[in-house]
Amino acid sequence: MVPRFVIALTCQPVAVAAANTGGKPPIEWLPMDAAAWDERYAASELMWGATPNRFVAAELADLPPGRALDLAAGEGRNAVWLAARGWTVTAVDFSGVAVAKGRRLAEAVGVEVGWVVADVLDYEPAPAGFDVVLLAYLHLPAADIATVLSRATQALARGGVVVVVGHDVNNIADGVGGPQDPSLLYTPDAITGHLDGLLVDRAERARRPVAGEAGTRDAIDTVVRAHRS
Repeated sequence: MVPRFVIALTCQPVAVAAANTGGKPPIEWLPMDAAAWDERYAASELMWGATPNRFVAAELADLPPGRALDLAAGEGRNAVWLAARGWTVTAVDFSGVAVAKGRRLAEAVGVEVGWVVADVLDYEPAPAGFDVVLLAYLHLPAADIATVLSRATQALARGGVVVVVGHDVNNIADGVGGPQDPSLLYTPDAITGHLDGLLVDRAERARRPVAGEAGTRDAIDTVVRAHRS
């Protein structure tokens, strides 16, 4: 199993699954396996909150419900939001504790989500099985993210949409939070380069306000949306 990376007080992996410090200052990124992530998730309430990522919501809100796959879903905030909008959702994460918290969130909202405890590097979705595939703040070494993105594209049905959101490499110098190793970070070109056979609808850097003790600063994310014709 590949180690994941975390900002102490923040995110999920070299599968990093979220990007809001909730006003807490980011510290350094540390390698963590599934057991370590279980311990971190067990030590707090919802680390990333119950509401969806702003870019995920913006890109998917207008789509008609179908079958959605959330890879590295963490505590399931995006998966539960999709389910509440009528989607049939499969949510995958390697932390059993995070998945258990996702189940409780889904129960509180009154929706059903298909939860899978698995490493995204081992999980192989059904080909053409989904209308949406979501990867939010999944930060892996280049070869591994290429593998996951390849499987994500293969999992898209005709007309299906993939949305990828994560910390941009420019965030190190000009943003806040996130991994400080540029090899783990995104650029629009790097992500779209792995979406073979898809038509790119959006590929850009976007700013996301993050509240902290010293005030609000903007984090810089890569946001990509593409579809299969």
